[in-house]
Amino acid sequence: MLGLRLLRVVLHLFQGLATCAFVFPFLDHAGRQVCIKRWSARLVRLSGISVIIEQPHAVTAAPRALIVSNHVSWLDIFVINSLEPCRFVAKSDIRDWPLIGWLCEKTGTIFISRGKLRDVRRIYQGLVNSLHSGERVAFFPEGTTSAQGQVLPFHANLFEAAIEAQVPVQPYAVRYTDSAGRLHPAANFIGEMTFVQSMVTVLKSGGMTAHLTMLPPIETPPGSHRRDIAELAHRAVAGALRQWSSAETVELGQTEKY
Repeated sequence: MLGLRLLRVVLHLFQGLATCAFVFPFLDHAGRQVCIKRWSARLVRLSGISVIIEQPHAVTAAPRALIVSNHVSWLDIFVINSLEPCRFVAKSDIRDWPLIGWLCEKTGTIFISRGKLRDVRRIYQGLVNSLHSGERVAFFPEGTTSAQGQVLPFHANLFEAAIEAQVPVQPYAVRYTDSAGRLHPAANFIGEMTFVQSMVTVLKSGGMTAHLTMLPPIETPPGSHRRDIAELAHRAVAGALRQWSSAETVELGQTEKY
């Protein structure tokens, strides 16, 4: 069974490669977004993951926003894209991942090299331009993945793009649970684990549920400081995760499962 599930995922990855190579050149931006959303949703399903979108107190997504989230796994990108396709900022290492790296590049991922100030400045200006043009841009401000139940400090540099573009920051919180509602360890993508090892672990997990919670947008009025905005976003995400870890009784305004 594992072999069959893995084959289906690999075939789906090749379908994505073919779409990027032969279909994307003939599509406009809106058409590409539809393809990315559908492809991401199917990849998530083939990986044995159902997605629940939670909107506490009927929070609605800002039409133009810089999206941030805690970072558990490579799955996070596709879970978020299955809701609303975004241009992601990702570490340059991902470009070398088999199949996924090329797909990410062709679907608009912005790669950033660690520790290179010049690269951060280049990426920053690209983010501002994308936000000005109405695109939804997303990044993981922890800068790396962390084990479920933890949220590392948020790096503040790229939050400046939201302030300059005058768009809100839209925080999301993500967690992956088993059938009993406990955090599922198979989702963790940390340490020296490779992408292939993580994929196999996810496929062997027996299925899990990804909970993607949309938290209230954070406004970025003129004169805001990126560190303050980053701290507000971190507080919102960490607070939501703490609530879930202490009790699974958070009252939700809307829940959608697919």
